[in-house]
Amino acid sequence: MDLFPAGHPLQRALTERDYTEPTPVQAAVLEPGTKGRDLLVSAQTGSGKTVAYGMAMAETLLGDAPVLELAAEPLALIVAPTRELALQVHRELSWLYQHAGGRVVSCVGGMDPRAEQRMLAQGAHIVVGTPGRLRDHLERGGLRVNKLRAVVLDEADEMLDLGFREDLEFILEATPQSRRTLLFSATLPKAIVTMAKQYQRDAWRIAVSAGSQGHADIEYRAVRVAPNEIEHAVVNLLRFIESPTAMVFCNTRDSVRHLQAILLERGFAAVALSGELGQHERNQALQALRDGRARVCVATDVAARGIDLPNLGLVIHAELPQNAQTMQHRSGRTGRAGRKGISVLLVLLSRRRKAEMLLQAAGVQAIWGGAPSAEDIRKVDQERLLQSPLLAEEVTEDDLAMARALLAERSPEDIAAALVRMYRAHLPAAEEVFDPGPGTASPEPRPFREPREPREPRGERGPSLPGGSVWFRLNVGRQKNADPRWLIPMICRQGKITKQEIGSIRIFERDTRFEIDATVAARFLAALRQLERADVRIEPLDEVPQAERPAREPRPHEPRPQSPKAAKPPKPAPQAPWRLKAGGKPKPKQS
Repeated sequence: MDLFPAGHPLQRALTERDYTEPTPVQAAVLEPGTKGRDLLVSAQTGSGKTVAYGMAMAETLLGDAPVLELAAEPLALIVAPTRELALQVHRELSWLYQHAGGRVVSCVGGMDPRAEQRMLAQGAHIVVGTPGRLRDHLERGGLRVNKLRAVVLDEADEMLDLGFREDLEFILEATPQSRRTLLFSATLPKAIVTMAKQYQRDAWRIAVSAGSQGHADIEYRAVRVAPNEIEHAVVNLLRFIESPTAMVFCNTRDSVRHLQAILLERGFAAVALSGELGQHERNQALQALRDGRARVCVATDVAARGIDLPNLGLVIHAELPQNAQTMQHRSGRTGRAGRKGISVLLVLLSRRRKAEMLLQAAGVQAIWGGAPSAEDIRKVDQERLLQSPLLAEEVTEDDLAMARALLAERSPEDIAAALVRMYRAHLPAAEEVFDPGPGTASPEPRPFREPREPREPRGERGPSLPGGSVWFRLNVGRQKNADPRWLIPMICRQGKITKQEIGSIRIFERDTRFEIDATVAARFLAALRQLERADVRIEPLDEVPQAERPAREPRPHEPRPQSPKAAKPPKPAPQAPWRLKAGGKPKPKQS
C-alpha cells in the first residue's frame, strides 16, 4: 500500500524499509481531514509515532517540490524528553528524509554544545533535541526559529513529568505563531490538554486506543517469587525465554549496579543504563546491544525512556513499577512495529495486591505462575540443541571423515555427551528456585506483634496459623541479641517463605523456637538443607515448646509486694510547723 504518490521521496524511503502496511496512528495522521492542521495525538509507546509525524509534516515541509531546498534555517523542530529518544528520532527521520535531501541535526544534553552550534550554523532542515539543550541554543542565538513551519512535541506527558514545562513554554513562545504544532502523547492528562488549548489552533484529535494497539503484541506474565530470589528468577527467565535482546528494569541505581554484577558473574553479557552514567558510556552500552556484543540491559525507568532496541523480545520488571503508566512505558520497549514481545512482572506475595492493581489500571491481563525451574530450563536446552543449526547443516566429506574417526575411537554415547557439554559450556547455569504458591491477595501484610519486654522470654506471639504448624529451633537467643525485627527477615530469606507463613516466636536465653505453616514446612526444610552457613542452624522440633512465662507485673494502682524482711513500719507523718494560706506564701502556724 503506497502512502504517498509514486516517485515521492518519502515513498521511496518507506519502500526500501519494507513499509507495506501503516500502523493505525500512521494511517490516521494521513487522513484527508488532517492536511495542514494541528494534531493532538494519543497513542501508546511503540505504535510508530516517529514515522507518523515524519510523514504528517512532509506536506508542510516539501509542498509540491520533489526535494527540499538547500539547508539554511530549520523548517521543523522536534522536542523529545530524553537523549536516547531524541537520538532515535534523529536516526528515523534521517532515513525517512534521505531522498528528499533532508539534513537532520540533533541537540541533546551530554554532547558538545559547540559542535552542535557549528552544525546548526551549516544549516539544517529538521532539528531534534531535548528541551533544556534547545532552550540553551535559543538563548545563545545558535538556533534560529524564524522560518519554522512545524513543531512536534514527542512524548509530551513524559516531558511534563520530568519538569520541562517552563522550557517547553519558552520554546513554543519563541517560535512563529503561524507554525503547525503536532503534539504526541501516550496519555492525555489535564496538563497536556491545557497546553494544547494554549498553543494549538483547531487541533485535529486522534486517539489510538490501548486495547486495540497498545498491548496487542505484548504478552504479560506475572511470576511469583520467594523472598531473596529475585536475582535467581531473573537468571532463569533469561535462560528460559529465548530473546536476542532483553531488558531488566530496577527502581534505583544501586539495584541496577547490583543486578548487573550478578548477571555478569553468572555469564550473561549485560550492560547497565542509569542516570549516573555519562553520555559516552550510555552510547557504548546501547551500541553493544545493537551490534550483539551484549544481550541484557539492566536499567532504571528514566535512563530507558525512549530507547528502541532491535530484536528486544523480553522485558523483566525485577522491581514493580510505581504506577501503571510506568509499567506501560517499560513494557513498550518490546512488541514494537508488529513484533511480538513478553513483559514479565516479578511479584512477591506481599506485593501481589499492588501487581493486580497495576495490571487492572493498565487494562491488561497477565498469566500467573512460578519462575522457570532448573528442570524446565534443561528441557528447553535439549529442544534447542536438537534444533541447532549444527545438526541441521549439510554434512561435508571432511565432516564425515572426522565423524568416522571419532566413532572408531569412542562410543556414540561418549560423542553425544561431549556435544552436550560443549553446548552447555557457553550457557549460564540455571538456578534452583521455589514457587511460593498463589497465596492470598491482601492490601498489606499482616503485622507481627513484637513483644514489649525484650529481656523476658516470649510466650505465644504472632498471627495464628489455621492450617496447622510445625515448630523449629534456631540456635540464636537472648545471649546473641535475638529480636523479631531481624529474626523474621532472616528466617524468610533462609527458608524461602513469607512473613505471613511464620506463626508464634518464643525467644529463650540460648535459642529461639518458632512455628511455620504446615503447608510450606516441607519446602522450608528443603531450603534449609541448601544452606552453607555454619553459624546459623535451624532444625525441626518434635514437640511444642513450653514458654517461660514471667510473673505478672502489678498494675500501677496496686502496691508492690514486699518480703517480710524488707517490710518496715510506716514513719509517722511529720507535724508541719506551717500551713498554706490561699493565694499567699506559707506562714508559720500561730500558737
